[in-house]
Amino acid sequence: MSVQIKKTTFDRFFEERESLIYKFTKGDISKKEFVEEHYFFIARMNLKPFQRIDSFEKGIYNYQYYNALAKYNKLRSKDKKLAEKHPELIKEINNNIKAYYRNKDDSIIKLLRFLKYENMEAYFIKAKSDFLDNKLFEIVLNDYEGVILHSISRRLLDELKSEGVFQEIRKKSKIDEYVNKRY
Repeated sequence: MSVQIKKTTFDRFFEERESLIYKFTKGDISKKEFVEEHYFFIARMNLKPFQRIDSFEKGIYNYQYYNALAKYNKLRSKDKKLAEKHPELIKEINNNIKAYYRNKDDSIIKLLRFLKYENMEAYFIKAKSDFLDNKLFEIVLNDYEGVILHSISRRLLDELKSEGVFQEIRKKSKIDEYVNKRY
């Protein structure tokens, strides 16, 4: 008799995310398809962000939730037909993107505070985008394999510096192929 172990919401979330990352790194899906599939998966989960971050999983989920919404809406904002027909909608979408990124950065701060800024490193990454160069930084959570966060938030950067985590160097991103690929 086999024992069935019920998968938690977080198990399903992390498995799906790993599957998408695998498909992207193998070249089976483009960055645009990755962004779309990640967004649609989060939408299907129908799980809103957590108010309180009292676990690593909740913190990462919130980060991914807001990041997925921001990136998907960024894709939508580039739709020329939509912009021509509904410029007011594009303006609303752009305002939402800013709010999603702000919430993503708040989620990072809550997660890092929960983790007490222990066993992590942060630094600027080499970006091909002129806009992101010398602004985009990477946070690597060394206790969690493959967990790499990104931001351009000055407030987050200042907090990382005050906690002694930020290194004043520029490095190639650990996920450079993804970060520097346009979508």
